[in-house]
Amino acid sequence: MPSVARKKKEHPLSMRLPATDIAIIDRAADLRGRSRTDFVREAAVRAAEEVLMESTPIRMSPKGFDAFMAAVAAPAKAVPELVAVLKRKVPWEAGETKR
Repeated sequence: MPSVARKKKEHPLSMRLPATDIAIIDRAADLRGRSRTDFVREAAVRAAEEVLMESTPIRMSPKGFDAFMAAVAAPAKAVPELVAVLKRKVPWEAGETKR
């Protein structure tokens, strides 16, 4: 049977955590059907991406900026599908009868 080549992890990361933190992480990872390592890696990468997105400047041309500002300053337009959704009764109220 041919062996499947696994991608080698190049940079190990080690952390010391209190038992209570490990217990919480393990419960959450279990609920997601993931290993502790996968769960922590995904959470850490997601948090890092959020920080980077918050601190990364958005660059655009003067023409692009003018178009962006015009779109932001334009009067709001109703989106018919969203209006319809917001007018719907919530499921727990839709079938209520008066008492």
